[in-house]
Parts: sequence; C-alpha cells; structure tokens
Amino acid sequence: MNYDFLGEPIQKLIENTIIFIPKLLVAIVIFLVMLYVANLAARAVKKATAKRQVDPELSMLFSRLTRWTLIVLGTVWALQQVDFNLTGFVAGLGILGFTIGFALKDIAENFVAGILLLVQQPFDIGEAIEVAGYSGTVTDIQIRATTIRTWDGLLVVVPNAQVYTHAITNYSKPEKRRLGLDIGVGYETDLQKAHDTMLAVVADLPGVLQAEPAPSVIFKEFGESSINATLYFWIDPHQTDYFSTLDVAVKGIKLAFEREGINIPYPIRTVYMQQAIP
Repeated sequence: MNYDFLGEPIQKLIENTIIFIPKLLVAIVIFLVMLYVANLAARAVKKATAKRQVDPELSMLFSRLTRWTLIVLGTVWALQQVDFNLTGFVAGLGILGFTIGFALKDIAENFVAGILLLVQQPFDIGEAIEVAGYSGTVTDIQIRATTIRTWDGLLVVVPNAQVYTHAITNYSKPEKRRLGLDIGVGYETDLQKAHDTMLAVVADLPGVLQAEPAPSVIFKEFGESSINATLYFWIDPHQTDYFSTLDVAVKGIKLAFEREGINIPYPIRTVYMQQAIP
C-alpha cells in the first residue's frame, strides 16, 4: 500500500508499526506460554520433592527458584522478538542494581542469608532453637526473617542475617541429649543406697535412654551440710522434652528418698550479724 500522501515520517512510522505488531504478538505469546510453563514446572518440582520426602522449606525454595528462572528466561526470549537492546538494558540494570543494592544492603543480606538457611537447614519449622539471644520454637522461615515463639509465648522476628551470622543451638535436632541433676544427701546416708535409688527412678522415666550411654551417679564433693552428687542421664528429644523429664525426675527422686528414708538436708546458711558501732 502506498502512503506517499502522508509524508515520509508518518510513512515510516506506519511501516515500522506494521512490522512491529507481529513481533509484539509473538513476544506476548512467548511470555504467556513461559509463564504457564513456569507455573507447571514449579508445581511439578514441588510434587517431586514431596515424593522424595524433601523438607518443606527446601521444597518451597526449589519450586520458587524454578518458577522465577523460567519467567526470567521467557521475558528475555520475548524481548528478543521485538529487537530489544538487551545488552544495554543489562548494563543499565547492573548499574541500577548496584545502586539499589548498596542502598538496601541490609535487605540484600537478609535475602541471601534466608536462601542459605533454607538450603543448609540448621533448623526446621517446629524445632526448638537458641540464636541471637532468643530461645524458643521456630514458627516460620521466610526469605527475609525467621519467626521464633519464645518460651514465654512472645513472637520474635529475627532478621536472617543475624540468624546466619550467630551461633545456632538446635535443641530438637540431636538424637539424644544429656541432663544433669545435682542432688545432696546427708552425711549419715548409705551412698550406695542413694546411688541405686536414683538410678531406679530414672529407669522408669519415659524417653530416658538406659544404654549407650547408661545413666550414672557421680558423688563429687563434701558440702557444708551434704555430700553432693550429680545424676547424669540421656533422653530422646523425639519422645520427651527437657523440662518435663527434669520435673518428673525431681519429683520421683524426692518421693523415692522419702520412701527409703534418705535425707536431703537443708543447706547451711551463715547469717552475719552487723555489730553496732558505739
């Protein structure tokens, strides 16, 4: 078709538009198809990792990375169809990204730390941990922060950068955990009898390991009013918890000592009287 009557600038604009429209349609189709494929791939990855019994946090990370990788590839492919200058765009994006990254350094650190935590998995949701001065149960792990419910019921959101750079104590991950209970008995006590009584109490507690290693009693010092010992025993954290076992052990030992006539003396307290200055 002849567009000479419209003038050369308008003629070129119409011709370029006619050429550009098919390319734009192709780019839109490519992007929509890749978006659909990305969603399908993300769901497929999630199902595959679930069948392999991969941790939910890691499964979520793999699914999201798959989705966004395909979306980025689809976007680049679509832009190429409309002759977009990707080289200049990437260069400009790099400069912009550096500027934004410098301004939002803390957010970037938390993002990277969140990915590393999801990959390395030093703890999972529902486990009891201590990190950055906070102790409690992990309720959520996000890309930016980790949420902990403390022992007194407070919700603490700890930035992932702090979680990753501090020492993490995981109370739930070990297969066994040792408890130490200090006990004092009177000087008149038959120590062998006290020893056997304490071991008999922990032998009946649920979740207490009876071998490898077995419970033990160590008499370690002569106190002011008692001979002091420490009862050591190991528990399976998946069967019982630290505080419940400690509570039951103390109650059981007190009842057993009363039944066996073993005395738990009061500590001697020295009272200092201040002499009045005349």
